[in-house]
Amino acid sequence: MTHPALALQKAVFAALVADGDVGAVLGDRIHDAPPRNATFPYASFGEARASDWSTGTEAGTEHRLTLQVWSRERGKAECWRALEAIRAALDDAALTLDGHALVNLRFEAAETRRERDGITWRGVARFRAVTEPA
Repeated sequence: MTHPALALQKAVFAALVADGDVGAVLGDRIHDAPPRNATFPYASFGEARASDWSTGTEAGTEHRLTLQVWSRERGKAECWRALEAIRAALDDAALTLDGHALVNLRFEAAETRRERDGITWRGVARFRAVTEPA
């Protein structure tokens, strides 16, 4: 059986690639591991954590996942547009996971900051999800 975190990432990727608003900002540039010469803007999967969320009678996993947006547009606007599109596509989405059932997926927070190179902006969107075995 696929680990629930991998099943969730696969479903999140599919939802983002299929979403028109995400595509309007990022195209299909959503990466697990961005290529060295990635075209800006793009999104990448960031930190992920999976924790036991089982009850006395049912198995479950709590997930904390982040998506990062990378932009070289002057200012933060492109980052915020991408973060909002990602939030709208994923918050409370009904995603289908391989071998697991998604109980919920909720947006928690977003932030932006300029990277040390002085020209790149990084946005981070944080989500919480709960899954159960199917």
